[in-house]
Amino acid sequence: MVKRVRFQLFGRVQGVGCRPWVYRQAQRQALTGLVRNDAAGVWIEVQGPAPAVDAFSAALSNGRAEDYPALMQVDRCTAERIDAVEGETDFCIVQSDAGGAAIAGVMPDTAVCAACLAEMNDAGDFRYRYPFITCTHCGPRYTIIKSIPYDRPNTTMADFALCDRCRGQYEDVADRRFHAQPVACAACGPRVWLAGSDGQTLQDASDEAIAQAAALLRDGKIVAIKGIGGFHLAVDALNDEAVRRLRQRKRRQAKPFAMMAADIQTVRQHAQTDTVAEELLAGPQRPIVLLDKKTDAAIAPSVAQGTDRFGFMLCYAPLHYLLFAEAGVSVLVMTSANFSEEPLICDNTQALEELGEIADAFLMHDRAIFRQADDSVMHVIDGHGTLLRRARGFVPEPLYRPAPSERIIFAAGADLKNTFCFVKGDQYLLSEHIGDLAEGRSYRHYVKSVAHFQQLFEATPRAVVCDLHPGYLSSQFAERLKVEPLIRVQHHWAHVAAALAEHHHDGPVIGLVADGTGYGTDAAVWGCECLIASLTAFSRFGHLAYFPLAGGDKAATEAIRPLVGLLSPQGRFSAIEPYLDRLSRIEPDADKLKLVCMQIEKGLNVVPTSSLGRLFDAAAAVCGVGTHNRFEAELPMGLEAMTRPGVEDAYPVAFAQHGSEVWQWQYEPVLDGMIEDVRRGTETGIIATRFHNAVCDALWQLAQKARARTGIHEVALGGGVFCNRTLARRLIRQLKNDGFCVLWKRRTPANDGGIALGQAAIAAAMLEKS
Repeated sequence: MVKRVRFQLFGRVQGVGCRPWVYRQAQRQALTGLVRNDAAGVWIEVQGPAPAVDAFSAALSNGRAEDYPALMQVDRCTAERIDAVEGETDFCIVQSDAGGAAIAGVMPDTAVCAACLAEMNDAGDFRYRYPFITCTHCGPRYTIIKSIPYDRPNTTMADFALCDRCRGQYEDVADRRFHAQPVACAACGPRVWLAGSDGQTLQDASDEAIAQAAALLRDGKIVAIKGIGGFHLAVDALNDEAVRRLRQRKRRQAKPFAMMAADIQTVRQHAQTDTVAEELLAGPQRPIVLLDKKTDAAIAPSVAQGTDRFGFMLCYAPLHYLLFAEAGVSVLVMTSANFSEEPLICDNTQALEELGEIADAFLMHDRAIFRQADDSVMHVIDGHGTLLRRARGFVPEPLYRPAPSERIIFAAGADLKNTFCFVKGDQYLLSEHIGDLAEGRSYRHYVKSVAHFQQLFEATPRAVVCDLHPGYLSSQFAERLKVEPLIRVQHHWAHVAAALAEHHHDGPVIGLVADGTGYGTDAAVWGCECLIASLTAFSRFGHLAYFPLAGGDKAATEAIRPLVGLLSPQGRFSAIEPYLDRLSRIEPDADKLKLVCMQIEKGLNVVPTSSLGRLFDAAAAVCGVGTHNRFEAELPMGLEAMTRPGVEDAYPVAFAQHGSEVWQWQYEPVLDGMIEDVRRGTETGIIATRFHNAVCDALWQLAQKARARTGIHEVALGGGVFCNRTLARRLIRQLKNDGFCVLWKRRTPANDGGIALGQAAIAAAMLEKS
């Protein structure tokens, strides 16, 4: 009996060799029919004897992941019996259909594969030393796509007509470059050249341009290198004078630089690695991975001062490999070519205009980047790779909901470390890292990016969700969309909800959230919270006791401001006089100390806060780490770097509760213990570790109290403070040892980069409930 079945595949199925794989499966069973891309995924019709169709179906829907092409991932497969087609004799791959709802999985960019590298290094291959070699298993995707379906005319490769040899592979269903949209060679594809800081061409031949760029790097020069997601500023990471020059020109005083190495062996010379870290480094996403420094590392001191970690990534573009194959290129600083919290520069003309006073030369190419994408950043927590910044290699791969949403929802995200999110069907479509919306360019990039996502995924929102803070630019943007309903979500609840969404958990859970700032329901600045939360409701169970924070934005950079508020909540100068011996080292200007006290006493530009981030700033200042945050969390990072293994004792933790009100963690015993240890001359590493241990104890005890009242055993962690590995690892271990099930974010950042996902999950759940 002849049988015809229509299948639809959803997931990572376009641009990954899915259709040729389907073609081969159909040929194996001698079936007729067709396969094509459409806006939703891949559409298949097969016809033949029932046993053969059933065997095809089994391979399609029940096949093991290792049977698929390297990057293919089927998240869902549907099947429908349809009428047979008379006279059909072949199985064919047909032209893509752009109609229908756009929910197809747009692929992230991935590192060049081993097969392409082998060809690039084979003198007999016609793509020998070609810097843009690629196939269906690797290369740029998201950064070159303009619209779906993912076909060459819808990418920036539309500008390059295929030569006969490339077209032959592109059209050969048995070739791994069949319909590989970025496929090209030196005869027909993008090219590389080297330009001076004035834009004049220095070398227009690929090999010579790469060789001269390497010579400049060996000579301590700064070279801007155009990659997959944008430009990097590169310099020899072993040359401290060159690194300091880059800092001076880029006006980046202290924030650590990321580095690139050719291979794992080179990374091992400078940093501690383990199996998980090495798998992350060598995986197709190629993120920056934060690793403990080796004491004998030869890396220039100026690369990452004040922290105990290096950020390493491996080569991921063919151009990187060719550059690192040059003599004397071992480890390079590869920092994003942008100014702090601004969008990554990806356009050649803009790069020359804005980086000409920083870079000595430009290694350029003419493959346009439609969507810039920063390098993703990860570290290892409790044996798992955990994202700190989600961008290249991960975006726009969706996170899935247990059930589809009836509405398309737009979540505006937070103002710092912004990402945004669309809910469409059963997908959370979370954007790449955008940055700080207070920067004009970042805000304009945000607006443009929202429009691009909306167009790319045909996602016109029918509901909008934003942060509770009325002053957030993201909230104001959401209001201007004039879409109803507009749902406002408290910041820390969104942090908990992001963990719930990632782990497919509806709640309720005990939420432990720790960060620098978030607008509370009482208009205070929250920042160390214990919530009882689900996706539809939350209540505040406990928090760090409020202290006054004076000075607005200055309070996030000047550690003396939170410290004075902690020591003198009433703003009385007499209350801080016993500590002047220590405070004078942090702020020698006594008049400024009096001014901060006066602000607190009179309530001038002062807010009450429970910010754990600001408590970390104060603790770091007491320990002598520094007095100012020159970049976000510089002081807490320095304090973490001081911690010592083997120190298990902690400063005392105390709580207060008035009647049935929420529990308040009293910070005074911790701060007093630190100051007393400093006066005794206790080693700073011990002080820093005791502080971290006390924070863990306080959060753990809040969870215990919440469990005792509610019976809930699940704890969700969120907030930027949990980017602190020492804190996160210890707390997760303590909670697990005490019988808690711990949910922490791995596929999305613990910081505000995950807020949009939480907002989206809450809005979807609330709308489903209504």
